[in-house]
Amino acid sequence: MADFSAPLRLRLDGDALLANWRWLKRLGGAAACGAAIKANGYGLGSTAVMRRLLEVGCRDFFVSNWAEAAVLEPLVGEGVSLSVLHGVREEDMTVALASRARPVLCTEGQIARWRAADGGPCDVMVDTGMNRLGLDWRGDVSALVARLDIVTLHSHLASADEDTPLSQDQLERFSALRSQVRAARYSLANSAGICLGAAYAFDMTRPGIALYGGVPREEVAGHIRQVVFPEAQVLQRRRVRAGDTIGYNATHRAAAEMEIAVVNLGYADGYLRGFSGRGSMTVGDKSLPVVGRVSMDLTAVDVSALSDITEGDWLGVDYALVEAAAVSGLSQYELLTGLGARFDRIWR
Repeated sequence: MADFSAPLRLRLDGDALLANWRWLKRLGGAAACGAAIKANGYGLGSTAVMRRLLEVGCRDFFVSNWAEAAVLEPLVGEGVSLSVLHGVREEDMTVALASRARPVLCTEGQIARWRAADGGPCDVMVDTGMNRLGLDWRGDVSALVARLDIVTLHSHLASADEDTPLSQDQLERFSALRSQVRAARYSLANSAGICLGAAYAFDMTRPGIALYGGVPREEVAGHIRQVVFPEAQVLQRRRVRAGDTIGYNATHRAAAEMEIAVVNLGYADGYLRGFSGRGSMTVGDKSLPVVGRVSMDLTAVDVSALSDITEGDWLGVDYALVEAAAVSGLSQYELLTGLGARFDRIWR
């Protein structure tokens, strides 16, 4: 088969990924620093992310479900930990019992299922105020997890990206649990939680968004580097006459004659309609505004200022996460995990 390349690519900065992990590890002090690589490594490719982080000493990884874990099973060697955050359903038991990954047991039913199968080492999630997954911190957690071989007891901060009393409440509740529930390790802090101070680090932190260039709190700005740089290829350059409209529903009308480039990028690729008339692309130091509505596979960009842009050229998509979130109305998480399978992912 002939070599083939897509008209979309993500340039992924491996050095920035590793620099981000090292900075988060330093910020967490003596705690081990893991990595959330669920959702296909936040859209970057979980295998590629895990391989790189292993090279710099990361040993604790987190995915959502057993299908994600199965992809990474070949990388789980001696001293490497892979935890499945959604626990274990009845349908998962055959795979889970044979896997080197561990379930993070979240419900009484999961605990009973794992215990009945003599499932071996596991993690446990306790809810301390988010009301999502986990055992209720107000219950008799110690009795519920009796006779389990718990590697890590987890909880998850609900609002660490804000200054709110809830984070302190969750810290106090989890600290109390530490004295009541026996586990080899205890873990509370996500990316934003690491920034709240050493008290939140416990034995291990679990950064996610900040690894990939996200800025969950202002303390991170200036320390976390952009990792993901989308690029899209020009399919057609065309002249638009004054008064003509561009795209679906004619949301942009040309005030004067202009030149546009139609690029191979749309909401099917994760470049959602929030960028319509608000996003921008770049060639060198020239910013090129998106004009008209983003459609499923195509987006129009004003290239009037650049006479040499033509079919086959590549445009950089402005995608620094804080700025792109402000422009699009999407969260930094949505921006990353929504990047679709039609991108070639190219590490440098």
